[in-house]
Amino acid sequence: MQIGLIGEGAIGRYVMEQLRLRGLRPQFILTRSDHAPDHSGDALTYVRSVSDLPSELALMVDCAGHSALAQHGASILERGTDLVTLSLGALADETLAFELARAAERGSARLHLASGAIGALDCLRAAKVGGLDNVTYTGRKPPKGWKGSAAENVLDLDSLQEAATHFQGNARDAAVRYPKNANVAAAVALAGQGFDETRVELIADPTIASNIHEVHASGAFGSFHFRIAGQTLPDNPRSSALAAMSAVAAIEREIAAITT
Repeated sequence: MQIGLIGEGAIGRYVMEQLRLRGLRPQFILTRSDHAPDHSGDALTYVRSVSDLPSELALMVDCAGHSALAQHGASILERGTDLVTLSLGALADETLAFELARAAERGSARLHLASGAIGALDCLRAAKVGGLDNVTYTGRKPPKGWKGSAAENVLDLDSLQEAATHFQGNARDAAVRYPKNANVAAAVALAGQGFDETRVELIADPTIASNIHEVHASGAFGSFHFRIAGQTLPDNPRSSALAAMSAVAAIEREIAAITT
């Protein structure tokens, strides 16, 4: 099975290494870089355009963020290549979501949404069938995890002494304002009540060392509270290790004879 990656940042490098360990070595990297990094022993082909990818490519994996999905997603799907993405927050843009859906239909391809850094989405999707009344996502990260985001416009992250909320609103606004930090909120929204009805609170907390994600939901099924404390990737404190792992898991589901 020929597999390609979009991007080669912290998440892309992790996915590449895990695929190699599983004998699923990616063959192509779609990147903006003019100079391909040296990967000894890897037979990788670096391309800068979707049109340079071979027609027999079975699967592309987006590890490069919202802008990459917006730039390349529709072209990949339209050519008949399935696409796994972690950039769920990009789907808050209704125009882009529509374009990707149409492209997938035209190409008879599928856009797979990796679960990212959050669990319990199967439970949330099931609860949606019976009807959901309330879904709230709360995301807590150490201050350094919010560096480079809109949180810097609200808080002095370097001198924070106690937990402080820097965003309250719906999942659509969170995804737009925090394109590199709110993919979890988007995953919860897509599994449950949607971008406009899912409530989101984002918190910078100097007393914690991991990223903490919490989901509260209630409806006809009853209610549940899910909490996970996840580690970041060593290469990037803004990238969740579990998000990178979920991309690998999505690839394994795609090629497995029996899936869960």
